[in-house]
Amino acid sequence: MGEIIKRAKTALAQASEEFAAVQTMGGRMHVRWDHGAQATPHGQIVYFAEFLATAGIFDNWVKTCPLHYTSPNASSVRDVLGTLMLGVLSGSKRYAHLAGIRGDQVAAQALGLNKIVSEDSVRRALSAMAPEAAQQWMQQALKASVVAALDRSWILDLDTTIKSLYGHQEGAQLGYNPHKPGRPSHALHTYWVGNLRLVLDMQLRSGKEHSSGHGKAGLSQLLDELGARGPALVRGDSGYGNQDIIEICEKHNRRYLLRLRKTANVKRLIERLFNRQDWTAANEASQGWQAIEDKVRLAGWSKERRVVVLRRRIKRDVALTRGGKEGQQQVLALGWDEVQEDAQLWEYTVLVTDVEHELSTIGQLYRDRCDCENGFDELKNQWGWGGFTTQDMHRSELTARAVALVYNWWSWYVRAANPQARREALTSRPLLLAAVGRATHSGGRTELHLTPMHAEVGLIKTMIANIQAALAYVRRAAEQLPKVDRWRVLLGYICERITRQTVLPTPPPALADVG
Repeated sequence: MGEIIKRAKTALAQASEEFAAVQTMGGRMHVRWDHGAQATPHGQIVYFAEFLATAGIFDNWVKTCPLHYTSPNASSVRDVLGTLMLGVLSGSKRYAHLAGIRGDQVAAQALGLNKIVSEDSVRRALSAMAPEAAQQWMQQALKASVVAALDRSWILDLDTTIKSLYGHQEGAQLGYNPHKPGRPSHALHTYWVGNLRLVLDMQLRSGKEHSSGHGKAGLSQLLDELGARGPALVRGDSGYGNQDIIEICEKHNRRYLLRLRKTANVKRLIERLFNRQDWTAANEASQGWQAIEDKVRLAGWSKERRVVVLRRRIKRDVALTRGGKEGQQQVLALGWDEVQEDAQLWEYTVLVTDVEHELSTIGQLYRDRCDCENGFDELKNQWGWGGFTTQDMHRSELTARAVALVYNWWSWYVRAANPQARREALTSRPLLLAAVGRATHSGGRTELHLTPMHAEVGLIKTMIANIQAALAYVRRAAEQLPKVDRWRVLLGYICERITRQTVLPTPPPALADVG
């Protein structure tokens, strides 16, 4: 029996090595499996690997990892982290998806890996790390990926995004979940660099811990660590307009612009200001919004503070409902049964702030906060924030931070390629990652032949040329100043291309005249 099975396997293996005729709609094609060839669907990863190697950020991430194996047969730390990073880059959203990159030996060589490990090895490696040391390691790596570019004024956006869960994970509780009401979830408290769409830090909490009070400790710690590099403005939606968050901003001497909930006292404020005649005029620049300012001390506040009330006429049809039956949307009660044709209906937004800007500027400054919602949508739907879920919250939070770190690296890489505008992963990965690559080895030399599958081949080559120019600039700086922080110089170059303002560090006096 054993010999029969052996002969059957041998025959199957031999058949797989021969050409098989396949009838397709375009005619007959002859197919043969080639297990020995080295090929990758992500051929352009070699350029991203050069980006990471020149800046030294991936090597430093691996070096500071608190994972230590005692078994001589265990996978290396570099192989584990490289597999996780490659999986995130390729669009994986589950650990099981890592099986789709196991045969990518070309990408493994480009990243300096011995092999691509299994998804189980990644799970076990994350579990083997001490929770406190691992979270501190990832927090420092996240901040290091951004903080070198915070030499100019910038805005810190605060927000919470909800991650729906479908199992019995730790912290899976019923809380605020607007997209899937009644579904257990996790809450990701995120600290965001406005406009650049970069993650400074994030914290994973249970579904019931979605309010701003559960993120204030992280905010205070972040402002302490940033010090002089802290934000010029802290901005948040209605969940953050409360005494606790305002006190943290005032304690750290940081300006704030926060939206207030429409509580009873806020509604009375709106009623009191409704008939005032000093509302600013609505124009195209203000997008139809009028503004007025006042001072108020709400319940729970330690003192009186400046508030800015924005209003805009409702131009769309208005639906009125009678009564308050269960399941109906709650609307502001009106004093009449039907809306007259010449009636003016308004929507209001109330902001609390201590910035000394014009009213129209404050309104636009807050509306710019909506840009961070695009980043959350990208992280959840195009990266891995909606997945990589394990039974324990420790690994879920660790992987979420790892996804954010790879997202930051890729964002800087894309901005180096295209400084004029951001590109989401939905368009940037096909442009700058996808290409069929076939590797050949001869005389100790590795050659990679790329076959682009994208229609914009000329644009791809232009973007790669921009990246090469950035890396060449860093290498020249490193030759002149061997101990220079390459990552800082690289971010300075990218920021200069974006804003046309230099933020590079001043060299020491002894080297100031070096050409």
